[in-house]
Amino acid sequence: MTPAFSLPPEAAEPQLHVARRTLERLRTVPALAGRYAGRPGPHTLAELAALPPLAKDDLNTALAHLEPAAEQAATWLFQSGGSTGAPKVGYAPTGFYMAGVHAHWQPLDRSDVFVNAWGAGRMWGAHFLAAALADLAGCRIIALGSVTREEYGDWLAFLADRRVTAIGGTPSVLRLWFAHARAAGIELPSLRKVLWLGEAWQGQLAEDLAVVAPGARRWGMFGSTETWVVGTNTPDCPADTFHPLPDQLVHVGDGDLLDFTTLNPEMLNPVLRYRTGDAGELTTCRCGRPGPAMRVLGRRDSVVQVRGLGLDVDELIARAEREPGVTRAQVVLTEQRGRATGLDLLLLTGTGARPDAERLRTELLAAVFTLSTAFQHDPQSFRVRPVEELVGNERTGKTAALVLREEA
Repeated sequence: MTPAFSLPPEAAEPQLHVARRTLERLRTVPALAGRYAGRPGPHTLAELAALPPLAKDDLNTALAHLEPAAEQAATWLFQSGGSTGAPKVGYAPTGFYMAGVHAHWQPLDRSDVFVNAWGAGRMWGAHFLAAALADLAGCRIIALGSVTREEYGDWLAFLADRRVTAIGGTPSVLRLWFAHARAAGIELPSLRKVLWLGEAWQGQLAEDLAVVAPGARRWGMFGSTETWVVGTNTPDCPADTFHPLPDQLVHVGDGDLLDFTTLNPEMLNPVLRYRTGDAGELTTCRCGRPGPAMRVLGRRDSVVQVRGLGLDVDELIARAEREPGVTRAQVVLTEQRGRATGLDLLLLTGTGARPDAERLRTELLAAVFTLSTAFQHDPQSFRVRPVEELVGNERTGKTAALVLREEA
């Protein structure tokens, strides 16, 4: 029988005092107190599974009321989301819980020269989280952050000259680095490690890496600014499979939706059956490490309303990315006062590739009920366009599957 929790009862239940304390904190939030009325503090995994899950808006409501603070040093406030909706706030102490991560996952060592290419500044946390990991590893670090299109060539030459051994960023950002390097014929023979967090791994990135840095292997983290790092993987694991940390309890709920409960008494965010919107399963990892691993199956909150009809963004993108020459796709939905006025399917193409955008548009209009019905009277408002760049978040470097734009 497939387990529903990442830890067995004998390992998890002695740590559920943290979940009981989190529940008491949530009971003090007026807007959430009713949902927990009459529910006992969990002493067993069954009692934990009976508690209602938290969504992002629920956690944001709780944090606004609780305003948590670290016992020692500073409390950092970070933005969560913002690519497709209003930003939310997450809290973390100095160090970002990375000592616990480093105890179980050590992709970097003192011999490394590590490029931190996650966007720095503002309220984006991954850059600082990665810096904390590098500090624990004792390696040399180049805190590069974001660069512009015109700067890639010079920086790539600099990184090659410095014999960089490791780089980290979101896959969207990393793909820009290695696509530019491949196009320019720049190789990074010293690069051995690629750290990533924030998005799913991308096949095109792996293809570019094989040319630019054939000795490089990927090391992944999974998490959010609500949960922080939940799990990690190594080059011996599939890209979609992560090993949960011992203080992160993963549960597979209804519809295969994953929820997360912290067992870390120092966690500032009240993470109690928190749902990120990801679906998954617990499985055995091919790396041979014992215990259940978490395989992430993808988002289950990818359905967006278009003129009263549900459009599965992930399904539309998957269809577009099967087209020859398309390396990645993105949906841009334009609204005016809450009504969709246009929908663009952007196609990022490879070098020299020319996908037949008009043929794809015609096929999608005929095959996808939401598109054919929603744009029945103005089919020209649905467009398929090849582009050289997708719409990215300049602050974080992330490229979301769905971008919402509001017309004046």
